[in-house]
Amino acid sequence: MPEKLPVIRLAHITKRYGGVVALRDVEFSVLPREVHGLVGENGSGKSTLVKIATGVVQPEEGEIFIEGQKISRLTPYLAFKRGIHVVHQDLSLFPNLSVAENIFAHEYIERNRSFVVWQDMERQALEVLGRLGVELDPREIVGRLSFADQQLVAICRAIASSAKLIILDEPTSSLTFREVQRLFGFIRELKAQGIAFVFISHRLDEVLEISDVVTVLRDGVNIGTFPKGELTKARLSFLMTGREITTESLVADLPEAREILRVERLTRRGEYADVSFTLHQGEILGLIGPRGSGRTEVALTIFGLRPPDSGKIFLEGKEVVFHSNRDAIRHGIGYVPENRLLQGLVLDQPVADNITVTILGELVSRFGFLHPSRKIAVAERAIRDFGIKAPAADAPVRSLSGGNQQKVVLSRWILTAPKILILDTPTHGVDVAAKESIYEMALGLARERGIGILFISDEEHEVLKVCHRILVMREGRIVREYRPSEVTEEALRQEIVG
Repeated sequence: MPEKLPVIRLAHITKRYGGVVALRDVEFSVLPREVHGLVGENGSGKSTLVKIATGVVQPEEGEIFIEGQKISRLTPYLAFKRGIHVVHQDLSLFPNLSVAENIFAHEYIERNRSFVVWQDMERQALEVLGRLGVELDPREIVGRLSFADQQLVAICRAIASSAKLIILDEPTSSLTFREVQRLFGFIRELKAQGIAFVFISHRLDEVLEISDVVTVLRDGVNIGTFPKGELTKARLSFLMTGREITTESLVADLPEAREILRVERLTRRGEYADVSFTLHQGEILGLIGPRGSGRTEVALTIFGLRPPDSGKIFLEGKEVVFHSNRDAIRHGIGYVPENRLLQGLVLDQPVADNITVTILGELVSRFGFLHPSRKIAVAERAIRDFGIKAPAADAPVRSLSGGNQQKVVLSRWILTAPKILILDTPTHGVDVAAKESIYEMALGLARERGIGILFISDEEHEVLKVCHRILVMREGRIVREYRPSEVTEEALRQEIVG
């Protein structure tokens, strides 16, 4: 195949859902041996573009070419056979099967093979793993692997299917810094072997690091495809949103404020040890560290879900012991969890139900009946006050974008009038504009309501931008404390990885 011929080309693609135009006259192509970044806000059309490229949905207008051949109707099976593969965020693996079985399951299903020669399957799996230089036992059960290793199994599955283009959807969202760099090494190795990639991510610094070119979508329109050398993070943010996004710190030095939370030498065996810090009224305290460093476990202890083996917790100078999260809530603590989809929302329930679930007791009459009109009124006020973009209060929350879903979770806790709010990676999986909106919400809660916020994050620039102080956690211990003015983003990253 000539090098200049795209692996896939989408020409003048238009797709509508009812009266909504998801894509309008979009051109998109990927060359062999190219890592092609694809960015845009939630709702910009990225998911629709991927679904069209893989045959999941059909466009109303436009043409699709694979290796120069026009495809009159692309189906998922045809895309698969022509080497177009997607590694989704959930990976779509069989957790109860082995590495080798996951890599070659498609072959046995497609050919309806009744018998398995295990030695041959394991030998072939080792050959595929060897192309990446990955040392995994092909007999290991996938559910026992780390997320990073599971992701490599999903990539190996694509390689075993003779992939020519692998689409990676938010591949780094659950990885540590070292795991991201390891993944990038594998991408570069496969690129050298002739495989092309589409790299979709909200982490713009990573997009610029790994991509050769970047396509920007905004409101269903291709704003342009740019060599990465022409882009900076600031320019990419502007192209995505149409407005300037500042990277400067948004907080000033906090005037002397009273202490509202103090933890002393908290320890929980196997999770964290000797953790001590304070949080003040109106302060945003950053807690950053690799996944598995103990940061979420400490937060869950403060919220009453993981009792410590030793150590003390003080609220406004008084020692407290929480036996459940109900105790923590009664004492004015709210918690926005790390995974909003699994832990924070009931996706099929209306927006109103998700917002008001923390204050249902206040919406019940003295006879024990819930006032639907009061519930809707409270929800509509929250939708208005917190800038939640929802078609209606009774719309299912799954219909909202990721950023607006996160605002729903935030608003439900704000309605409880907390003194302390724990935000566990609140911008995970949301676009740059939604992140800015969440930052503004957090800053407003701290500044105007005096709420103390424990802000857990994966991203160095984020804590430098919105936090008054930053705690670095590694291997279950707090190893450093900084003020944003005392450390650069690069120095903070080096401290995190050790």
